[in-house]
Amino acid sequence: MMVRPNEYLGSNIIQYHQAYGARKGAEQYNEIQKYFVEQTRLGIPVVMHDEGVHGVWANDATCYPVPIALASTWDVELMKELYAATALEMRSRGAYQSLGPVLDMVRDPRWGRTEETWGEDPYLNAQFGISAVSAMQGQPDKKGYLDENHVGVTLKHFGVHGQPEGGHNTAPSFLDEHEARSQFLYPFREVIRHCDPFYIMVTYNEIWGKPAHANKHLLQDILRGEFGYKGTVVSDYDGVLRTYEVDKMAQAKADAAVTCINAGVDVELPNPETFTFLKKMVEQGKVSMEVIDRAVTNVLVNKFRLGLFEHPYVDPQRADVVNDCEAHRQIAYRAASEAMVLLKNENGFLPLDKNKVKKIALIGPNTDRCILGGYSGYPKDTISPLRAIREKYGNHMDILYAEGCRLTKEHSPYPPVIHPLTFEDNGAKIRQAVETARQADVVVLFVGGNESMSREAYGWDAKGDLASLELIAGQKELIREIAALGKPVCAFVNGGTTYNIAELESLVPAVMQCWYLGQEGSYAMIDALFGDINPSGKLPISYPRDAGHIPAYYNHKPSSRMGYNLGGGSPELHPFGYGLSYTTFEYSNLRLDKPQMSTNETATVSIDVQNTGQRDGDEVVQLYITDDYASMTRPVKELRGFRRIHLKTGERQTVNFAIDRESLSFYDEDYSWICEPGTFTIAVGPSSATDSTTSLTVR
Repeated sequence: MMVRPNEYLGSNIIQYHQAYGARKGAEQYNEIQKYFVEQTRLGIPVVMHDEGVHGVWANDATCYPVPIALASTWDVELMKELYAATALEMRSRGAYQSLGPVLDMVRDPRWGRTEETWGEDPYLNAQFGISAVSAMQGQPDKKGYLDENHVGVTLKHFGVHGQPEGGHNTAPSFLDEHEARSQFLYPFREVIRHCDPFYIMVTYNEIWGKPAHANKHLLQDILRGEFGYKGTVVSDYDGVLRTYEVDKMAQAKADAAVTCINAGVDVELPNPETFTFLKKMVEQGKVSMEVIDRAVTNVLVNKFRLGLFEHPYVDPQRADVVNDCEAHRQIAYRAASEAMVLLKNENGFLPLDKNKVKKIALIGPNTDRCILGGYSGYPKDTISPLRAIREKYGNHMDILYAEGCRLTKEHSPYPPVIHPLTFEDNGAKIRQAVETARQADVVVLFVGGNESMSREAYGWDAKGDLASLELIAGQKELIREIAALGKPVCAFVNGGTTYNIAELESLVPAVMQCWYLGQEGSYAMIDALFGDINPSGKLPISYPRDAGHIPAYYNHKPSSRMGYNLGGGSPELHPFGYGLSYTTFEYSNLRLDKPQMSTNETATVSIDVQNTGQRDGDEVVQLYITDDYASMTRPVKELRGFRRIHLKTGERQTVNFAIDRESLSFYDEDYSWICEPGTFTIAVGPSSATDSTTSLTVR
């Protein structure tokens, strides 16, 4: 296996060569592959991989919104289109294996990799995972082979990655096995059950006293035994080496190789730092030939299934045609349009009337930037909000601009050390921005974070996690001073995590959470500003008030959340599943088709949803279930279904959800997946905070 065929002069953790596009990448792949096929002893093709978290991490590839934004769409059908397009671009360039999608749940937004996740809920993660994997791998033929438009996926990162101690990337997870299975391993179980993923990547984190790479119980008893996984297990980058250098479980590199391959790891990525010792370890009797045969078989079977032996080369001209093509840019725009979450809209402040605005000021550090987030390459074009509004409305209104403040010296997630700026650094910029705002009829703020602030911590000297969720670099002072002018003001918030925006929401009448929306995201933001888009996103993560209110995830246990002293309030500023629209929706007539059912039957819960506002719009209807009494402590509620619907003004639709044994099951104390008789509270509504409930009895 080889890494990222589109890299130039070393790892793209640092940078890409700007002129190194899709065609060149495909040509380089063919050249490398020709060597392995024609000049090595066995002529076995090499499988190359690339990152596919939100588009291909390569030059000239389409860059979609980051996963936390994609999850805000709650649109599994759109995800099929998006990830099928990603697979097509990736395969055309010579990468037959995608690193991604990411199935990590996040329960601590201080964690720098929050933006790479689909949020905090296992069911939502599982449904998105099933859509993404089925789209990227397509429908294999009778032999299990993929066609030339698809790739083998690598689910990341098996174990518990998204709730590390203190929010520190790769830190230990101290969840017990029952909670780990119920929450963090559940999405992997479901995707394996439905999709047969080719590869699984192990998490860095320690779990149950051992690093995941060295945890035989995790990788063999659970993954292979219980979940029935039959594909290839690969290490995260240097994950095997870390058991020696960081975790101190091995006294030498050779010992690390022995421990991890015996535990269940088949392939060491990205470089053979330890597995080069395996021949010697076999000779010493520390690794059996049966284990070596297992790993080699798993690698070769997937190479056959990928079609590498029949089709080892790619067409460079095709790579040029499909990468960042118009059809894929349209998918990127649709994803950005559906990903925005309207958090506040007092008195219908948004959208602005484009025919009434004469002079508008766009202010803030993210106004003239297109922030793509981590694991992003360089698309053929990127558009900032300032450029987007000038293109669309430059001849219709006066457009003013002031940066207001710069957040960090660096504008990249890759430099080892990031230098944050302060209010004092930005004093002159803030004063200039206030003067600019004075001249405008309306002010639009573009604030939040950037790709340097919250990012993957990829080394001890390259930190990326946050100690605080506060807005930095004088943004709070900028917001206060502009709000004090008395002008109409709204805010668009970019970021890869949930920053503390409680004060912002108290000062301005409208706030839109935008995450990082990809290469087409600025067009979507400007279209939402003026009402060409009706926002429909819902939060895939509970929005905490600040870092002191972590954890804030909604599906907590009953004994949690007693509350804080001295007026600390509830943990969440906004609940999981929350999001407003420019129209309004009314829920009514919640009912079950039967009040009782056996564990082998299915009940149907229905609710009527009507668009009662003045605009057509999309709504995400959500089903939550509470197990009222059980033999194990259960979450206060769990998402068990959702449906995205479009309603014209005045239109009413009945939404139905099936409730079956799977919807009501959980792990008992012996880790059996069971459904216990009893009563269940069924809730359906626009968010996890819905109070529209009914009761179902299971015999």
